Amino acid sequence: MRHPHRDIGWAVARSLDVYAEAIGRGSLSWLSDAEGYARPLDEAEWTRIQRELSEGIWASFDLFDESGGADGFHARYRGRPVGDLVHLGDPFGTGEPHAACALEFWLPTEFLEAQGPERLRELALALAGPLPFGFGQVGFAFNGWTDVPGVMEKVRALCFRYPGMDIPDMSWLAWKLGDRVRGPSWMTFLGPPVLGELGGAEALRARLSSPDTTVQALDAGRAVVTLGPAPDAGDLEQGNLLPAYRELARVLEPWLYPWPDLHSPDFSAEDRRRWERRFLD
Repeated sequence: MRHPHRDIGWAVARSLDVYAEAIGRGSLSWLSDAEGYARPLDEAEWTRIQRELSEGIWASFDLFDESGGADGFHARYRGRPVGDLVHLGDPFGTGEPHAACALEFWLPTEFLEAQGPERLRELALALAGPLPFGFGQVGFAFNGWTDVPGVMEKVRALCFRYPGMDIPDMSWLAWKLGDRVRGPSWMTFLGPPVLGELGGAEALRARLSSPDTTVQALDAGRAVVTLGPAPDAGDLEQGNLLPAYRELARVLEPWLYPWPDLHSPDFSAEDRRRWERRFLD
């Protein structure tokens, strides 16, 4: 019987290979080590990452391109113990009941402009293909170093006007999301248990009436909802309210992850709740 972590690790390794091939071998040229320092990503480091993914319970990586900027290529993964190994594999005694493995890829908008939304959709499906996901999403996002003072102030100035823009926080979600979901994006991937509780892909399709929305079953337990032919940031000032996003948000509301009341001088708990429910209220 195969080890559950090896199954997940092998799937992550396959997705990482797909991403590296799509952006060009060698584009990911740096990594951030455990102390937060950047060092070159050479063959020895690639081998170490592959080994940790296949053998380690707490495998993780943070890879990026030469620029290291928010508008570049990034690949990040945070592994978490699953199943019977939750407590055995928790050396820090966190006891987080909603901890989950989390994988994130960044693409600059130039990738979409150069290759088009259909190529982006194909890549997203290829990345998701090997993964035993419960939830995933693809769309526009405010990518950046949100823990740097002043960054969230800039995000706040724009996020309520453009509701199709996500505010990702993978490190936090890896500890807290569990079996729940976040608000909809252009592509929303659903697996167990939420898709099963919705009645499967066909039942989900029957609840969505927006003409440009598609529901594609990937296998018996996984599906992807695509909201239109291309990602859309929306624009409330121009009357682009993203009705298809709002429709899907209402369907997913019972499983929506409630953000904690984290205080930030640039983005208050009230702001966070308002943004979280931007498609519902």
